[in-house]
Amino acid sequence: MRLLIDANILLDVLQNRQPYAADSAKIWKLCETAQDLGFVTALSFANLVYVMRKELDPETIEEVYRKLELIFQFTELRSKDLDKAVAMKWNDFEDALQAAAAERMNADYIITRNVRDFLHSRVMALTPAEYLARRI
Repeated sequence: MRLLIDANILLDVLQNRQPYAADSAKIWKLCETAQDLGFVTALSFANLVYVMRKELDPETIEEVYRKLELIFQFTELRSKDLDKAVAMKWNDFEDALQAAAAERMNADYIITRNVRDFLHSRVMALTPAEYLARRI
């Protein structure tokens, strides 16, 4: 499966957010072992650096980036993603950008803890637990 991994899934593992870290780590493992193909947008990485800014110095940012790129494929945002997100007229523009990127890259699912933010996405959003239950 092709999965767009939302920033909150990355942060769950990096910050050991309970009770979410375990299921999010399982998603990471599926991508690390190439059972699924996980994509992370450049926007998500920028957001995670912003959220973790008090924990990260430049060297640590590089270390986190290098580790993530071993597990996930980073994908850029394109101007067409911006066009599509603007046309969506969602209240949360960042989520619209994620949905537009997921659609462009033919993702099967968006993996996020904020499924309600993607109710109007053409690519179905699932929580890690929901996705893991579907894989059985």
